[in-house]
Amino acid sequence: MIDKIWFITGAGRGLGHLIARDALAAGDKVVATSRTVDGIVKSLSVSDDSLLVLPLDVTDPEAASAAHDAAVDAFGRIDVLVNNAGRAQLGWFETIPDEDVRRQFEINLFGAMNVARAVLPTMRRQRSGLIVTISSVNGLVSNQGGSVYAASKFALEGWMEGLAEEIAPLGIRSLVVEPGMMRTNFLDPSTARQGSVEIADYAEVVEGFRRFISQANGAQQNNPEDLAALIVAEASSAAPARRLLFGADAHEWAGAKCQQLAAEIDASSARA
Repeated sequence: MIDKIWFITGAGRGLGHLIARDALAAGDKVVATSRTVDGIVKSLSVSDDSLLVLPLDVTDPEAASAAHDAAVDAFGRIDVLVNNAGRAQLGWFETIPDEDVRRQFEINLFGAMNVARAVLPTMRRQRSGLIVTISSVNGLVSNQGGSVYAASKFALEGWMEGLAEEIAPLGIRSLVVEPGMMRTNFLDPSTARQGSVEIADYAEVVEGFRRFISQANGAQQNNPEDLAALIVAEASSAAPARRLLFGADAHEWAGAKCQQLAAEIDASSARA
């Protein structure tokens, strides 16, 4: 079996780091990118030329193109793109300044688009490849305190659903991953942001939400190591999934959303 070449964004920590680790353990080669690259080589314990670490801010299209070029110069091709880099902008919509809303989309949506735009020409020439998009169950379900974050993930999934049909005839596959709450640094204050506009009408519920996030951080039920292993296995599957929900909570919330939609569709039909 030919080794695969992985290009992973947000590989400095969390799920992206675990995917890089497992891909290397499987004998593949990895291009690990992150805004901060300090310590990545040491933490992945790689001593040969199977790992290339590159700095990358996904919001910079030119940086995405340069990282792609460096990856192809080093390894000749890209077989798996993992669009993993992201951020959680939490809080009630009116408490989030406009610049923070736009920053959420710049990272979660336009950042993924920048990297895909850089990598897709190589995959088209190869007539092969897999794009793994790390979304969230919040790409299907939105709730209070997560409206802006969910909006970025809804948009991400809408884009990928259409893109997947455009590239499938060229031999390029798509996998959208929708985890529930995972024990990563995602809810840590260094990654997650809260709204900064104080509004008295929301003060009590916002305070309760912030307590919930603080208590949930590090205590989430789902293990990211299990998800990383699943993603690496799917990349080698002869019949890979197009969508992968991960975690009992994700399945529960997505199932409830499907039931709600079915009921609303039936109700609309009765009114038509």
